[in-house]
Amino acid sequence: MNKKKKIVLVLRIVMIIFAITCIVGFPPWDGLWAMMTPLPDTIQEEVDRSIKLGLDGIIVYVDEAGQPPEFYTAGWKDRDNQIPADSQSYFKIGSISKLYIAAAAAMMVNDELISLDDKLTDYFPELLGRIEYAERITVRMMIQHRSGLLNYTDQPGFRWDESSKTIEESLALIFDKPAAFAPDENYSYSNTNYLLLSGILDKALGYSHTEYIKEEILKPLGLESTYFSLSEVDINDVMSGYYVGSEDDFKDIDTGMVATAEDVGSFIRALNDGSLFNDNEQAIYSSIYEYGHTGWVLGYYSIAYYQEDIDTVVVQFVNTNGGTPLIDLFDTQGGTKVMVATAVYNRILRILRK
Repeated sequence: MNKKKKIVLVLRIVMIIFAITCIVGFPPWDGLWAMMTPLPDTIQEEVDRSIKLGLDGIIVYVDEAGQPPEFYTAGWKDRDNQIPADSQSYFKIGSISKLYIAAAAAMMVNDELISLDDKLTDYFPELLGRIEYAERITVRMMIQHRSGLLNYTDQPGFRWDESSKTIEESLALIFDKPAAFAPDENYSYSNTNYLLLSGILDKALGYSHTEYIKEEILKPLGLESTYFSLSEVDINDVMSGYYVGSEDDFKDIDTGMVATAEDVGSFIRALNDGSLFNDNEQAIYSSIYEYGHTGWVLGYYSIAYYQEDIDTVVVQFVNTNGGTPLIDLFDTQGGTKVMVATAVYNRILRILRK
């Protein structure tokens, strides 16, 4: 064996040893342990167990058809003041709010207030030349994340530890940059899509889309614990939010919609069982977006889905995220605590299916 081959062999051996050391020394054991431990008999046992895996607090709402909804909590609503998790606390739902915007868009399409084929520049002509392909991007593409718009929350200068900015300030982060891809040629999840959709709905209505959602969605469903800003609620009723490695409570950062688990669960049930829409609205919505979602903002992670096979809605709120390992091998968006929360949610579904 010549000298060069020996060096290559040694380097390969060193790399293998390093990889094994990293896997043993820095894996997301909390996430792996969450998936691998024996399944308990009850949901409350699983919820209690999640706290031992490093979650500060958790709220779970379960709506099985034909039965009263059940609530399960563990850990802290407020860690610093030792206030236990409360099923009626408000929680920052993050991107679950996209479901409400998509539902409002479907209703407005049905009422011919907007069209799925409307172009971005029909409402924001000033974006021509500042956002690539702006004149080709349609409402449908934005709803479906097929616009190619860059995600402003991924751009240098964006901070999760600050309250939401204006549309203009957020768009400035993506101005004059190449698109992710040409419109409708691919899929890429982008918060910019729904930022602009909100603005389009506002312009088409002549008033805030949040008022439209209140009147057309929240009030008819009797959802009185869903709001669009922290400023609309008593901050003491909001669950605290934590990020691994920080002692801060991120509760005071206004990131948009807050709601109780019960209100989110009721909305998800209505979205899926046909009680929210008329037949034409339902057909429009089915052609454009999802029927469940997750949400992530700093300190908060939420999951809300309808499980058709058991006719059950399960909503889970966890007020801890972060915990990214030292290597990328096991990295997950939001950190390993999101991995734990997802494992807990899936195990709850397994318990329900038993």
